[in-house]
Amino acid sequence: MPLHIDTPLLESLPISRIVHKPVYLKMDALQPSGSFKIRGIGHLCEQLAKMGKTRFVSSSGGNAGLAAAYAGRKLGIKTTVIVPETTPTMMRERIALEGAEVRVFGKVWDDAHQEASRLAQDPKVGYVHPFDNPLIWEGHASLIDEIVKEGIKPGAIAVAVGGGGLLCGILQGLHKHGMKDIPVIACEVKGAATLKASLEAGKLVSLDKVQTIATSLGTKIITPEALNWTQKHRVIDEVVSDSDTVEACLKFADDHRVLVEPACGAALAPLYHNAPILKEFSSLLAIVCGGVGVSLNQLEIWRKQFNKVPA
Repeated sequence: MPLHIDTPLLESLPISRIVHKPVYLKMDALQPSGSFKIRGIGHLCEQLAKMGKTRFVSSSGGNAGLAAAYAGRKLGIKTTVIVPETTPTMMRERIALEGAEVRVFGKVWDDAHQEASRLAQDPKVGYVHPFDNPLIWEGHASLIDEIVKEGIKPGAIAVAVGGGGLLCGILQGLHKHGMKDIPVIACEVKGAATLKASLEAGKLVSLDKVQTIATSLGTKIITPEALNWTQKHRVIDEVVSDSDTVEACLKFADDHRVLVEPACGAALAPLYHNAPILKEFSSLLAIVCGGVGVSLNQLEIWRKQFNKVPA
């Protein structure tokens, strides 16, 4: 039985009013681990367990690590999560609450990934990569399965992009269901726009540094599979600022009474700003991917930092 749940697909009247067309929200912020990550991570962990792995090791800025910890607890397998220094204390505590061992290594996710890869050399250990594994993409594709069940075919789908795992899953799901004609709007933040850099160079590019408050999107390089998909499906790259993501999170909390982190706000920001790229589509669907690196207090800090929404 999958470790994720089927999540609601809602119509957003507040956002529909802004963009002057129907907007649907796939509410994966309501997953047991707080984000879409449990779809792919859970599927991968179940397969690793069937392969006889007796320990999981994950590297993550937060949400993937929490999903791995949740999966480990549910499957009864000891889990270690390597997080970079940028991972907030609140997130580390939530991962530990799931029963996982939390280790801090390096300044960014790429450093944590190297350490986790080293630990995973043990044949009894299963490495739970946060985004770059075909089983993860297969798990994330279940989002599209659920959208199809609802009978909704949007004009375009907006999705936040960091390492590209969710993007790959969405595209895989669309092709599985014969919906190759639905464009995907890949929403990145300026300080971690790995897909944009790779598209402009015409090849995979690693950023020199990552600088964004959307830490869940903070990777220097995207999975090669995401770049491959851009050759066979229309993927529209849209880059937003940290300020835009915070504004989207605040407005979304008011409109829909759900807290999401800036990484999720990246997919909502073009909608709240009625970005020009949206004009050509008859309807839109945003993946509300969630993220637990947020609280009322943190939203207030971000509000003041970016001078958003008067008190």
